[in-house]
Amino acid sequence: MNSQWTLISLLFFTSAIAESFKNLDSHPKFPCKPPHFSSYPFCNVSLPVRQRALSLVSLLTLQEKIGQLSNTAASVPRLGIPPYEWWSESLHGIADNGPGVSFNGSISAATSFPQVIVSAASFNRTLWYEIGSAVAVEARAMYNAGQAGLTFWAPNINVFRDPRYDFNAVVTEQDMEDTYQPPFQSCIRDGKASCLMCSYNAVNGIPACAREDLLQKARVEWGFEGYITSDCDAVATIFDYQGYTKSAEEAVADAIKAGVDINCGTYMLRNTRSAIEKGKVSEEQLDQAMLNLFAVQLRLGLFDGDPREGLYGKLGSHDICSSGHMKLALEAARQGIVLLKNDHKLLPLNRKHVSSLAIIGPMANNISNMGGTYTGKPCQRKTLFTELLEYVKKTSYASGCSDVSCESSTGFREAVATAEGSDFVIVVAGLDLTQETEDKDRVSLSLPGKQKDLVSSVAAASKKPVILVLTGGGPVDVTFAKTDPKIGSIIWIGYPGETGGQALAEIIFGDFNPGGRLPMTWYPESFTKVPMSDMHMRADSSRGYPGRTYRFYTGPQVYGFGTGLSYTTFDYKMISAPVRLSLLKLLPQPSHKKLLLQDGEKQLRYLRLDDLAVNSCESLRFNVRYSVTNTGEMDGSDVLMLFSRMPRVLSGVPEKQLIGFDRVHVRSNETMETLFVIDPCKQLSVANDVGKRVIPLGTHDLFLGELQHSLSLEF
Repeated sequence: MNSQWTLISLLFFTSAIAESFKNLDSHPKFPCKPPHFSSYPFCNVSLPVRQRALSLVSLLTLQEKIGQLSNTAASVPRLGIPPYEWWSESLHGIADNGPGVSFNGSISAATSFPQVIVSAASFNRTLWYEIGSAVAVEARAMYNAGQAGLTFWAPNINVFRDPRYDFNAVVTEQDMEDTYQPPFQSCIRDGKASCLMCSYNAVNGIPACAREDLLQKARVEWGFEGYITSDCDAVATIFDYQGYTKSAEEAVADAIKAGVDINCGTYMLRNTRSAIEKGKVSEEQLDQAMLNLFAVQLRLGLFDGDPREGLYGKLGSHDICSSGHMKLALEAARQGIVLLKNDHKLLPLNRKHVSSLAIIGPMANNISNMGGTYTGKPCQRKTLFTELLEYVKKTSYASGCSDVSCESSTGFREAVATAEGSDFVIVVAGLDLTQETEDKDRVSLSLPGKQKDLVSSVAAASKKPVILVLTGGGPVDVTFAKTDPKIGSIIWIGYPGETGGQALAEIIFGDFNPGGRLPMTWYPESFTKVPMSDMHMRADSSRGYPGRTYRFYTGPQVYGFGTGLSYTTFDYKMISAPVRLSLLKLLPQPSHKKLLLQDGEKQLRYLRLDDLAVNSCESLRFNVRYSVTNTGEMDGSDVLMLFSRMPRVLSGVPEKQLIGFDRVHVRSNETMETLFVIDPCKQLSVANDVGKRVIPLGTHDLFLGELQHSLSLEF
């Protein structure tokens, strides 16, 4: 699951969980333990965090400092500081990927929420927050049981530029400014992320972990106050694989000077002393890393005394896999599942009218990859087949293929026979972790192996149009199914987590009305001809380049970003929105309008944000108010997606861009109102070709569904 912030992976750690900890060991290990160690200034909770951190660092020897440069930080016995493991995982529930988590103690499982690409499809901010809070509680409980750390590496951000992966990223300033960096800037400024991870790849020829300009941009411009870790052994790649430096010492020095605080692995442990001795980096530069690391631990309360007396000291095994968390996981799966096709209202099925049911496909009765990657031990293990049995007792199963690779058709005969003998048929196809995962590039966007043939064979044999269920995180070219009348419905479930089977069954039989929307563009197989190493976002017709993502892609698509159907219908009406907006008050000296003109220009086409008066953007915020009416017979949730289309007054303007979204639940024949607050400096701006953000002047079209509204930005 690669990502880019300038291709630097951002990983949150769940800071909300940590003010103290309780270890069930009768002699819990914690710093500042009285009476011998509690008198150190860094243990004085009345002092500011930075002062305490400075005090602690000043007491460390060089070797003790070097011992902190790994994800497994060494103890400092003479100061009463125990070892610390920075690496625990909690992408969509507590995972067992890192060394910081163990399911071998008193806690043997944790709630497995849907993979984040599925939760993203819900477009529900409240749901995301609730999932984060639940994971935080379970993480704290795991820590209290001595089975996890306090810092959790979790969601990475993927702009889904390409459904495959890349290494050296050659990125324009324009794309850097308005595609690759904004999500991470938002996570730091708005989400208060406390950990950044620099990745293996290079950015414009410089290894990510050596890009001082990028790492320091996060601290200086975005206000990042956490710690920066390398991906595992990413510092080693600077010398060993990329050959960017002439020695291991130079690689370590470049990383430390760039702002890397710890190396996931041992490379910095083994080479930092030599780097200092050879003058490649100074101990004073190393001290900054120490301050960053200990400041985080101090903010977590690790140096505040006995953790068993802390605010969260009572959390334990009863807080993991709780009924509330299981219900939340189910709700997340329900809201994230996307209905892509529903010809002639095939769905929902009426269970009273279904005499028999067949479910076919290698993933239909296999729970092992239901959670996707970076997952742990789920609280329950129920397959799609098992959950459908709860609705129709006469449900049959046939795999059709021995596995997702589906290299043989030997199981087709059984699958076809099973379909012929059933009233309704569900075919489960798509991807699992054998097809897409870290270190596993996809070479095709089609269904793996002979899956397409399996789907078509079963559909042709079925009495009624079949229901196709698609698994996996990335897009799949299912154009054949989209146009086949024998395939009546298509549902994408992604990696829905441990409750995904129940969520799917509820949707198929109408106990839940689907409302998810695709959070990425689904490209056709022809997209694989586009070089995956080409990082350009904008289309370029001169070289036959179609662009990337819904914002810039101009080629054919299987399903577009935001696609998603419901069992009911919704009607939108605009209540209020401005028709023109004057930007004159944004300038510190309006009389100097001529100074804003570019060379040779006679008319001002856009305003550069750098030219605007400080804090002037807030004065331009405006409201757009809509109503949404459920005109159908079934209660349901709708995702309102507000897009803008800018005037083409400069090169590289997006085809459209999402500027607001809201998920609302509306009962049948009732109406709800929703409000979008638009900041033109953020949502109606774009980067120019030198990477400077500008507001285009002229008519901006805002559209929600079929509604369109024109807004004139004037000077």
